[in-house]
Formats: sequence, structure tokens, C-alpha cells
Amino acid sequence: MNSMKRLAIAVFGSSLLAFGVSSNAQTTADLVAGALAHSDRPAADAADDARRMPLEVLAFAGLQAGMTVFELEAGGGYYTEIISRAVGSAGSVVMHNPPAFDSFLGDQIPARVAGNRLPNVTISRTNFDVLEAADNSVDMVTWILGPHELGFAPGGQSLGDADAAFSEIARILKPGGLFLAIDHIAAPGTGLDVGGTLHRIREELVTEHAEAAGMSVLRNSNLHKNESDPLDNSVFDDSIAGRTSKFVVLYRK
Repeated sequence: MNSMKRLAIAVFGSSLLAFGVSSNAQTTADLVAGALAHSDRPAADAADDARRMPLEVLAFAGLQAGMTVFELEAGGGYYTEIISRAVGSAGSVVMHNPPAFDSFLGDQIPARVAGNRLPNVTISRTNFDVLEAADNSVDMVTWILGPHELGFAPGGQSLGDADAAFSEIARILKPGGLFLAIDHIAAPGTGLDVGGTLHRIREELVTEHAEAAGMSVLRNSNLHKNESDPLDNSVFDDSIAGRTSKFVVLYRK
């Protein structure tokens, strides 16, 4: 067993204890590992695994088979495909992106779901403060590298009100449901506006909004921390692109 899988099993085992779940941690880790090794998975996705650490991230989050997952700002679907196959046919995934991202994403979304290759995935195009899901219907919401977008207005288009966006996350989560937030860390004292310039956000701002909406921190992780990141330059700057320091926080409704 490789070190990544051992870490994932250890992290997931502790999360099962926290939820009082009597299940086999190995089996759940295998669900994610199986999704990563799927024969139909794009090679370009697999090439990004070492940097993005999906096995460790999803084990930390406590992803389980049969879950309903709402993936905020799914982008081209790197995580969508992994989550889809991990939750299995009894689960489902909403692949969400704001309409303002259409030109940026191009044909990535149609290509990801072409030929019904991910049959438990549905597509949603709304701003962050109007989510297409019923009240108390979702087991987990993920927002990976995205909360900073609340300070970003591409072409002058707002992507949604921050308070309303977090209220929507809380609305669609089931009682006890989980919210996973990961993003590029901004420097101390900065506001939401740096999301539109440096594409970063402070963990504290996300937690403030989450708590105001009725969620609380369950646990956090240093999986994506990089102490050499100065935190004051754009995440696209060649000096730090792909290596930014990121917070990883799991909240519970």
C-alpha cells in the first residue's frame, strides 16, 4: 500500500469515528482510489493528481458511497469525475459553474459528460447565490479553489452576493451535512476584494460567512500549506502558480 493511500485511510478512519459511523475505512479509501484508477479517466487529470492530492482531500472530507454532492464551481470537472465514480450509482453529483465562466470553460463540460460517461452527474449554471437544489437535500457541498470568486466580477458581472451564497449552501445541506472549502490563502488583513485581483481569500473570511449561515468548523488540514508562499502575489504569477498555500476546511451544518 503506498503512502498516499495509508494517509487517506488514516484520515478517513478518524473522520468515521467523529461521525460515529461503523464502516470499513479501507473500503471507502478504495472507492476514491478506484475512481482515480478508472480506465476511462483522462490522462491529463491523472497527471495533476500529485499536485492536487484528491485521495487525501476526499478522505479528509469524508466522502462516502451514495452521497449527494453539490460541487460549486466545478470548472472543467477534474473533481467531478472522481466524486461521481466514488459515490457510485446510488449517489449523485451536481456539476455547477456560474454562467459568466462559459467562455473560459469552452467545451470542457460537454466533453466531460459526453456519451453519458458520468450518468449520475447533472449540470447547473447559476450564480453562487442561487443554487439549484431543494432545501435539506445535499450531503456535501464542495467549493474547491472558488470562494475567492465572490470578490471577482469578470467583465463587470457579479457572481453573487457573499452572504447570500453561504446562506444558499446552508439551505441545500441536510442537517449534519458537510461543506468542504479549499482556496488560495490571502495575506492577513485583506478583504474580499483581493479575490478579484490576486484570486485569494483569507480562511477567516470564509469561516465568518459559514458560521453566520449556520455552519461550524468540523476540522481543518495543512495538506496544501506552503510556507514559502508570500501570499501577496497573484496565484497565476509564475513564481507561485501551482504551488500556492491553500487552506482546507470542513464545516458541518
